[in-house]
Amino acid sequence: MISSVADVEYFSIVVADKPGEARKLLEFLSEKSVNLLALTAFPLSEGESRIDFFPEDPATLKEAAEDANVSLVGPRRAFLIQGEDKIGALYDFHLKLSNAGINVHASMGVVDGTGRFGYMIWVDPADHEQAAQVLRSSDWRTIQVSRRT
Repeated sequence: MISSVADVEYFSIVVADKPGEARKLLEFLSEKSVNLLALTAFPLSEGESRIDFFPEDPATLKEAAEDANVSLVGPRRAFLIQGEDKIGALYDFHLKLSNAGINVHASMGVVDGTGRFGYMIWVDPADHEQAAQVLRSSDWRTIQVSRRT
């Protein structure tokens, strides 16, 4: 399985939880030629949703947000993992992190229908650099990275 692990920045915005809010933002970003690697959206509370934008070029997203007078929160960091889909494809990444004592805070994944997958992993910001080393390591069964106390 060939996989890539990219350290990506993302930016968030809280919007009203009603039809068309994401569409308006996506339309504007499209008009401003902002290419997204990923997008997540989920409810926060009654009447509010959070949208996370994972831009290919963070500067282009920030410029577009300024033009729209939209306040983004971020950048924050996550990992975008892409590879060939197979049974257990995500297990290897979780095993690496678990062996290193790093907790996965959140994750989401999807297959694309052509035999490949995309997977986002969030870890505690304090663990991000260590997780980057671990996820890119080829010695995934035995790696033990020291934890801060």
